[in-house]
Amino acid sequence: MKQVDEIIYDAIRADEALMTATSGHVVSTCFEVSPTEADNTPLPYIIVTDDGFQNQVESKDDGWEGTEDRVSVGVEVAAESPQEVKRLIKMVRKSVASYIEQMYDDGDDIPELDSLSSDGLAWDWTKPCYYQRLTYQCITQTEE
Repeated sequence: MKQVDEIIYDAIRADEALMTATSGHVVSTCFEVSPTEADNTPLPYIIVTDDGFQNQVESKDDGWEGTEDRVSVGVEVAAESPQEVKRLIKMVRKSVASYIEQMYDDGDDIPELDSLSSDGLAWDWTKPCYYQRLTYQCITQTEE
């Protein structure tokens, strides 16, 4: 099975409306910006990050590690206005859900969504821009 961050990244990249709305500024982990270029990344943009995992040891019978990991993936959306951030957040959520449903319909292994949360809308004066971060927490089986 693909890693959860890869699935979410692929889901966002597969959504033509979302790619158009962000002018294709969707990346995994970070934007690489040369020191000789402008410090600010063009708005709007989306960054998908692998935020690590926590192994779920449920009993002493699991041995050293349990059979499940709780994986965290972040999706940061930045734009010029709060309304645009909120619109893009809705689009991201819809594209990820649709993509996962299609994977399920195709018989692919899918992660189990444990929770979806947000840090709320914020302002970054250094860019300047508004941004919001989604955190997907999913349960996956450890690879053997």
